[in-house]
Amino acid sequence: MTRMSMVKALNSGLRRAMEADPQVLVMGEDIGRLGGVFRVTEGLQKDFGDGRVMDTPLAESAIVGTAVGLTFRGFRPVVEIQFDGFVYPAYDQIVSQVAKLHFRSRGRVRMPIVIRIPYGGGIGAVEHHSESPEAQFALTAGLKVVSCADPHDAHWMIQQAIASDDPVVFMEPKRRYWESGEVDLGAEPLPLWSSRIVRPGRDATLITYGPMVKTCLDSARAAEADGLDLEVIDLRTLSPLDLAPVVESVRRTGHAIVVHEAARTLGLGAEVASRISEECFYSLESPVLRVTGYDMPYPPSRAEHDFLPGLDRILDAVDRARAF
Repeated sequence: MTRMSMVKALNSGLRRAMEADPQVLVMGEDIGRLGGVFRVTEGLQKDFGDGRVMDTPLAESAIVGTAVGLTFRGFRPVVEIQFDGFVYPAYDQIVSQVAKLHFRSRGRVRMPIVIRIPYGGGIGAVEHHSESPEAQFALTAGLKVVSCADPHDAHWMIQQAIASDDPVVFMEPKRRYWESGEVDLGAEPLPLWSSRIVRPGRDATLITYGPMVKTCLDSARAAEADGLDLEVIDLRTLSPLDLAPVVESVRRTGHAIVVHEAARTLGLGAEVASRISEECFYSLESPVLRVTGYDMPYPPSRAEHDFLPGLDRILDAVDRARAF
């Protein structure tokens, strides 16, 4: 076991992937000499050269479009979008080209591209720097979407995403970048497209991903004071969804609360709630509830903690579910 931050874990995972396969390239704005705004790529250009770790112009559409071209030459590009709110200039490339070329070519063309996106709030950033666009990519057929929640998963999931022949939108919760955790460098990692139970419980199930995993774990620990034993599930993969552990859990607990930072309407929680209702109808003792961000643009940083789901809102939802 090695203790490291999520930033260091991602850096270590990228380094391993680049050492294992010379076709892996890293590209993005300020990711070379600077090492990225969050220093995720720090030291990689020095060790692998500027032919494999490339600083690009500030043009997200051109960055992703170039990555598409590189795949035709056998490369496996890893693209960094500097902040979540900057991904929209590249949205057309991602959903019209990256997501569809494999299908359009009847399987003859692969798109082994990883698009890394630091996402979510909680860091006091300015406008366009705290978005949660994961649902916009998860609803696009042809894209895989995953989100790591801790350093161990970050280290292994980035390597697995790079090894995938399918395009992967890799969501990194920036508010957890500097939190440390144990990373087992010799472990057998979980399959990339799988969810996991991070805390077993019996009274209700909290279903979440990315930055809210820690918040839900904190809520579960706080609930112990009231004699409640909450189960917490980290989805990890947002497209495709792995709901088998969720269904098994909700059939045991009878209560399900879905938590995410993104807005409520048409967020990932709506799909998860619908699927739980279909699969667990006769086991549910209360409606599936959602604790989410609000249906509004992300607020100024001084108000973001009123916008983000927190311990009190999650425990209130647990109380409402158990009151039915």
